[in-house]
Amino acid sequence: MNFNLTLIGQTISMIVFVAIAMKIWPMLIAKIDERRKNIADGIAAGDKGQRELADARHGAESILQEARQKATQAADIAHKRSGEIIAEAKQVAVAEGERLIASARTELTTAQTKARDSLRREVAALAVTGATRVLGREVDAKTHAALLDELAAELDKQAPANG
Repeated sequence: MNFNLTLIGQTISMIVFVAIAMKIWPMLIAKIDERRKNIADGIAAGDKGQRELADARHGAESILQEARQKATQAADIAHKRSGEIIAEAKQVAVAEGERLIASARTELTTAQTKARDSLRREVAALAVTGATRVLGREVDAKTHAALLDELAAELDKQAPANG
């Protein structure tokens, strides 16, 4: 008789477990798919930032080339007048080119940093959410902060290798 009650108890437990798993599993898969999409969007934004950086570098090179051409033309015209005017025209052209290059680099660095920070936050949130789901409890604030710091440090280590 114990054998039959044990078998029935195990069967009921298995049915309850399967029912709970069938309700929870789609939610977990949906969250994972959503996070995958967020990560893919972050990677796409990073790639876009890289393309914009390459475009800006190309633009900076053309601006520098244009500035050099202007400096050469100004030098040819100013050569007739005096050596002092030639030096001033070159300095103005080089300074303008450097200013434009510095401005483009600053904008690109800012965009790249924002993209990386955003991706870091999303990955950290995903990791904490996943850990919370797996553990079945909320991670305390100190552990949460430590996990985020550790994840950010790992991402910083990986960033120079990837970027």
